[in-house]
Amino acid sequence: MAPAEILSGKIVSGQVRDRLKQQVIEMTEKFPGFRPGLAILQVGNRDDSNLYINMKLKAAAEIGISANHIKLPNTATEADVLKCIASLNADPAVHGFIVQLPLDSNKPINTEKITNAVAPEKDVDGLSSINAGKLSRGDLGDCFIPCTPKGCMELIRQTGVQVAGKRAVVIGRSKIVGAPMHDLLLWNNATVTTCHSKTSTLAEEVGKADILVVAAGRAEMVKGEWIKPGAIVIDCGINHVPDSTKASGKRVVGDVAYSSAKEKASFITPVPGGVGPMTVAMLMQSTVESAQRFLEKFQPGKWTIQYNQLTLKMPVPSDIEISQSCMPKPIDQVAKEVGLFPDEVELYGQTKAKVQLSVLKRLQSQPDGKYVVVTGITPTPLGEGKSTTTVGLVQALGAHLHQNVFACVRQPSQGPTFGIKGGAAGGGYCQVVPMEEFNLHLTGDIHAITAANNLVAAAIDARIFHELTQSDQALYNRLVPSVNGVRKFSDIQIRRLQKLGINKTDPMALTKEEVNAFVRLDIDPGTITWQRVLDTNDRFLRKITIGQSITEKGFSRTAQFDITVSSEIMAVLALADGLDDMKKRFGRMVVACSKKGQPVTADDLGVTGALAVLMKDAIKPNLMQTLEGTPVFVHAGPFANIAHGNSSVLADKIALKLVGKDGFVVTEAGFGADIGMEKFFNIKCRYSGLRPHVVVLVATVRALKMHGGGPAVTAGVPLPKEYTEENLQLVAKGCSNLNKQIQNARMFGVPVVVAVNAFKTDTKAELALVVQQAKEAGAFDAVECTHWAEGGKGALALARAVQRASQAPSNFRFLYNVELPVVDKIRLIAQQVYGARDIELLPEAQEKVALYTKQGFGNLPICMAKTHLSLSHDPEQKGAPTGFVLPIRDIRASVGAGFLYPLVGTV
Repeated sequence: MAPAEILSGKIVSGQVRDRLKQQVIEMTEKFPGFRPGLAILQVGNRDDSNLYINMKLKAAAEIGISANHIKLPNTATEADVLKCIASLNADPAVHGFIVQLPLDSNKPINTEKITNAVAPEKDVDGLSSINAGKLSRGDLGDCFIPCTPKGCMELIRQTGVQVAGKRAVVIGRSKIVGAPMHDLLLWNNATVTTCHSKTSTLAEEVGKADILVVAAGRAEMVKGEWIKPGAIVIDCGINHVPDSTKASGKRVVGDVAYSSAKEKASFITPVPGGVGPMTVAMLMQSTVESAQRFLEKFQPGKWTIQYNQLTLKMPVPSDIEISQSCMPKPIDQVAKEVGLFPDEVELYGQTKAKVQLSVLKRLQSQPDGKYVVVTGITPTPLGEGKSTTTVGLVQALGAHLHQNVFACVRQPSQGPTFGIKGGAAGGGYCQVVPMEEFNLHLTGDIHAITAANNLVAAAIDARIFHELTQSDQALYNRLVPSVNGVRKFSDIQIRRLQKLGINKTDPMALTKEEVNAFVRLDIDPGTITWQRVLDTNDRFLRKITIGQSITEKGFSRTAQFDITVSSEIMAVLALADGLDDMKKRFGRMVVACSKKGQPVTADDLGVTGALAVLMKDAIKPNLMQTLEGTPVFVHAGPFANIAHGNSSVLADKIALKLVGKDGFVVTEAGFGADIGMEKFFNIKCRYSGLRPHVVVLVATVRALKMHGGGPAVTAGVPLPKEYTEENLQLVAKGCSNLNKQIQNARMFGVPVVVAVNAFKTDTKAELALVVQQAKEAGAFDAVECTHWAEGGKGALALARAVQRASQAPSNFRFLYNVELPVVDKIRLIAQQVYGARDIELLPEAQEKVALYTKQGFGNLPICMAKTHLSLSHDPEQKGAPTGFVLPIRDIRASVGAGFLYPLVGTV
């Protein structure tokens, strides 16, 4: 019989490494910036462990795996090791993770407890009980196999011999080699016998083996004459025996007497150079396999989501009854379903969480989904259901059409929540839940804005007081104190010096004139535009006198409290695209003017860094869910009159990445299309760079009857009979407002789908008339919706229409170029969007145009502060008025947020 063919682990492992290297290249090409990650945790400093680890690190580098060696001292306790393991388990950049054994610590450590602490999906050594159990059950596709048995199987495959039906003998029963080797051969359909040191008929059993795997740890224990002719022999042993011919006085041999065995076997592995090289190669293969599983699981694609089934009741119960009857999913489950990693989510209890901005960097190469904005016709004071429609649409797209979909909505203020309007969680069977969590404190973002805003207000008055009562040098000593005999400018002070044209960095080098310019903002109290805020409607704080204490030395002035969500800090939060951008916007906020007419900013006050610290958590979007279990981002809540009335840019950007290219993000713009939608396009989309695919325009028969000449609609008062009885004439006449708002949306180049929000008092003929009129006015489609009473099911027609519209051409364009003069931009909005003949700037507005243009703010977008109850400035003018002159009584600047806001009307 010819000598056995040598199964060279060096050659085969080289082939495996080449294959893995190519797979990693393909991975990184498909997912730029991604690399498989391997972590090796070592306790102590054993020489043999260091040698093995270096081999693994070298192999990882060759293949393109990012390998991280974590080394704990030999004084590490079991708790230290478990803490490190928990961190690595949660690290999304680590796909394979091994604990190098033995653990070289002088403290008692339970090795099994340590190996079982490794997350099974990262346990590329296959040593955890979960992976061992899956292997023993035959779940080979859902577990990691210990590297040595896996390498042995790869060598057996190289022979070309079919394993199925063969008799296999495994000598050894260790957890690392023998036991898993038995299971692996068994589930590859061999008939397997396991032998060990207590097997009395070992030679006889070996003689029956077509495949022999030896891992006994005893030098040359298996003799050549025991081996069945033609058998495959895999020798896992590494033993040292004396050899005087070697410089070291010893040589390495396996568990099989190699020279005699190769005469009987058909294939045999040498020692060294057989199984050994395969172990490291298989570790690398398992790491790459783990990375592939990770990508399959977390790459944007079809989500695997558990949707909640609604139990609909008629009549529809109250919003709070419906909300509290629902059992929301744990929010960490929602996060996992949409592809967020554990370390990207900060839990605030069971039903809400904040999402780290780092997710944007991770998904930066992924295409965005479809971007949908929900707006409405000019509403009645009761509102026409934009929030309800937003939630109903995402429930229909997600829970019923199984699309990846996110809603992005504003956080409500406690002012309206405790007032007539109420909350903003939606209504009926289309709500963000739990509604009480949504409507009240949520995660404290509005309270953070309150604190930040009032810090600026306090800094303004404190600065005026100190400048009135102290010399230049005293102020300088306070602003640039000597610490251990050394004065040093902070970064923000360097920026102020540069703004003043002082190019010095040594505090001792300033002249008296330069010190004076540096320390004195010289704020004109009459120009202060920054007010204190509170998230409550408290009418007795609308005008106050501050500085009444004797400690203020007679300095007092008239001031006021506004509601928190009107703060420019809220608008900055909504428009910022990251922490750095938010901080820069804070620095640019203009709070007053100096007596020379120069703008005074938050940077000048030196509070920019403090504001960023107060807002560092508020900038992270809040994750919640709808009644039917679809995900929602709740983030920011700027007013839609003096601000732009849209939720945050960051929430939209993260959601668009998470849903993937075929998914949908549905956001809502405040008030009617003439206000919220116009600002969404001209301000939010301008700053975000995002381009919308579809406009959903919400209309109701009730509002159209009002625009057609129906009686006034008043909150808290029963509707007149004109609204509860069929009146096609009123509806048809009122459709002038619907037509104009459709025209407004189409002016921006985006397809419009009209959602006719049906109420129980509407007749079929009235609803059909609205649908017909909308289509004739140029809507892509118009559909009746019953989502308030039926949840997502009632918005299915709307969802399908939005799907179709998202495939239509969207040639988005802005209404104006920001480089136009301020007056021209205002006129374009008034004429094109509102239908005005012209505008009239009152004297104060004219002065502001000149001032802001001089100060360099003339190229900011325009944010019109106008009544939402009419297309004109007069809330009594319904329908689609034309030919009017729009009065502008004043113009104010939110320079940090990035817009000018004209105040429309004469009072």
